[in-house]
Amino acid sequence: MNEQPRVLIDTDEEIDGLVILTLNRPQKKNALDQQMVDGLHQAMEPLESDSSVRCLIFRGAGDSFVAGADIAQLRERRAADALEGVNQQIFRRIAEFPAPTIAAVQGWALGGGCELAIACDLRVCSEDARFGQPEVGLGIIPAAGGTHRLARLVGLGHARELIFSGRIIDAEEAQRMGLVNRVAPQDQWFEEARKLARKICKNGAGAVRLAKSAVNQAADLDEAERDQLESRYQAICFESAEKMERMTAFLEKKKR
Repeated sequence: MNEQPRVLIDTDEEIDGLVILTLNRPQKKNALDQQMVDGLHQAMEPLESDSSVRCLIFRGAGDSFVAGADIAQLRERRAADALEGVNQQIFRRIAEFPAPTIAAVQGWALGGGCELAIACDLRVCSEDARFGQPEVGLGIIPAAGGTHRLARLVGLGHARELIFSGRIIDAEEAQRMGLVNRVAPQDQWFEEARKLARKICKNGAGAVRLAKSAVNQAADLDEAERDQLESRYQAICFESAEKMERMTAFLEKKKR
C-alpha cells in the first residue's frame, strides 16, 4: 500500500488565486519530519514563480495543525544537523513567499508547528487551538525562527515567557497576545481563513505582493530607507495597468 504524500496541494474552486497546502500526517498529528519538510519544498517551488497565486493557506489534516517535530528523528540529530538549519530553511521560504500566507490552525500548534504558523503572514485559529514553544523541556531551543519571529510578533516579554517556560496557551490568550489574528468556532475556523483569503485575493495582486515585501523589509531599514522603499514600490504601482483599471472602475462607479 502506497503511503499518502506528506503535503497535499489544492486550488480553491471558488476563490480565484487561492491555493491550500494540507500537511498530511494525521495519524501523528502532522508531526514535522524530514519527509514533510521535503514535501513542503517540492510543493512551494513551482508556486513561488506562479503569478496567479494570490494567497496560500496552510492547514493540517485531521484534528491538529502540527503538534511539533518528529521527536524520534530529532533525538538522532547532532550539531552538524542543527547547523544545516533544515527547518529554518523551509520556514524562511514560507516567510519569504511572494504572496500572503495564512496559517489555518486547529488543535495543536506546538514547537515546529508554532514556528510554521508564525512564519506565515496571518493566523486564523479555532477555539480549541493550542500554541506553544515547549522545546526547552526537551533540552533544545526553538531554533527554526521561534526566538526571533515570536518576539517580533508578541513582544519580547511574552516571547521570553513562552520560550523560557515552555507554557502552552489557548486561542483566547494567543489572540490577546497578538499571536493570532482571528479566532473562530470549531466548525467555522477554516471558513474564516477562507473569508480572509477571499478579501486578499480580491485586491490588486501586484500591489499586495509589493506591500508584503515592503512590510517584511522594513524591520531591517532605518526610517529614510523605509520611505525610499515605499516610494520605489509605489512608483511601480503607479505605472501598472492594474492601478489604472482599478481606479478607473472606482471613479466610473462613483459617477453612477
